[in-house]
Parts: sequence; structure tokens; C-alpha cells
Amino acid sequence: MIYRPSRRTFLRTAALAAPALALTSRQSQAFDFQSDILDQGNWLSYRVQRLVGGSALAPEFTTAEMSPVFRTNGNTLPGSAIYQTYAANGFADWKLVVDGMVERARAFSLQELFAMPARSQVTLHNCVEGWSAIGQWKGVALGHVLQLVTLRPDARYIVFHCADDFGGTPYYESVDLNDAFHPQTILAYEMNGAPLPIGHGAPIRMRIERQLGYKHAKFVMRIEVVRSLAAVGAGKGGFWEDTTNYDWYAGI
Repeated sequence: MIYRPSRRTFLRTAALAAPALALTSRQSQAFDFQSDILDQGNWLSYRVQRLVGGSALAPEFTTAEMSPVFRTNGNTLPGSAIYQTYAANGFADWKLVVDGMVERARAFSLQELFAMPARSQVTLHNCVEGWSAIGQWKGVALGHVLQLVTLRPDARYIVFHCADDFGGTPYYESVDLNDAFHPQTILAYEMNGAPLPIGHGAPIRMRIERQLGYKHAKFVMRIEVVRSLAAVGAGKGGFWEDTTNYDWYAGI
């Protein structure tokens, strides 16, 4: 069935879009393509998706449709000595820290995550570099884990701190609560019916199925709940957003 928004929805969307489309007169300032065009497009895409897309699910596929090869991308083995010690021991001593603006910070072992209600999904991974692949992922819903620590009322974003790094800067990413509690947003510990390989982010990686691949943080070590992204990296919410001007909202 094709979704056709109502006239009211269309008008609400147009009203939200108007500020983003209206470029301020630049009599005394130089025109800046990033801030005047790209950032406005990011804002508009985010608002329209939240209004029209709501909690819609990303398409799911059958196991027969899985890609024969699902390439690794980005870092495939963190240089962190702590991470390599965990890996050498099969991650038996590894724990996922969940803290920040929560009522009760926790540290979950892999066995504790395995014991939680699991979700399996076969989805399409889209990379910003232009390739895609279909894979099967199994893990626990991020929303379930967040409910166990109880978010404080002014919590707004979820930040993923990772074991891998680029040029000495640990990788990090973030999402808002809408994506965090989406049913397809999972802490994946299995891929294609087997334990998650190190090259794909073991022991857990994020699967945020309505976002481009760079949002699907690998080698997650800590999840931090924050009120604002201002103090996260350079303030744009993610490593590539801060260093390469990627959009923070990478919805598809």
C-alpha cells in the first residue's frame, strides 16, 4: 500500500520546512554552502522523517536474499590494548557500560545481553561510500537496555563510545531517543547466524536500520546518555560529522 499523507500532514510538513528553505539575506556575510545549503537539508530531512515517517520499519528480507559477501568497512581490529585483551579471552570479561543521565548506571556482560529478549532481522546495509549488502543480525533492543537503567527526564541523546580509533581519536556516534527506542535498533552480537566477527565490530555493534552505515557504530564499549551533544567531540554528534561534515541525521 502506498502511503499518501493527508493535506493536514502536508501543510504541517511545509510549515516545518519553511525556516530551512528560507535563506537569510547575506548583505554583510559571505555565502557558505555547508551552513546555508547542506546543514539546512540535513535539518529538513530530519524534521520531515520524524513527522511523516514516524516509527516506520526499514524493509526486511528473507535469508535467501542475503548477500554472498558482506564486506567489512572502516576499522577491522582496534589497536586498543584493553580491547585486544578482551578479544584474546573471547570477550569473557568484557562488559558494556551504560551511564550518563540515568538513574542507575550498569555494566552488562555478554552473557547478560544474551539472556535478554532477542530480535533477529535481515536488513539492507547502505554505506555512504555507495555500496550496500543484505545481512542477518541478532541482538537485544537498545531500548530494552535503556529501560533497565531508567533515563532521566531531560535525557535527549544516546552516545556510543567505541574501542577503535582514527588517528588516535576513539570513534563515537549518537542518535536521538526516537532512533534509540526504535524496535529495529539493536545491539547486535550475531551476524548471519554466527557470533559477530571482529571485523564487523565484535563483541557488539549497533544496528540502526533507518540510518546510513557510519551510524552503525562497531566495537561499542560504552553507551552514554546525554542532554546535549555540545560536549561530544566537536559538538556535531559523531566522529565523521565532526571531521568530515557528514550529516548527523543520516536517515534513509
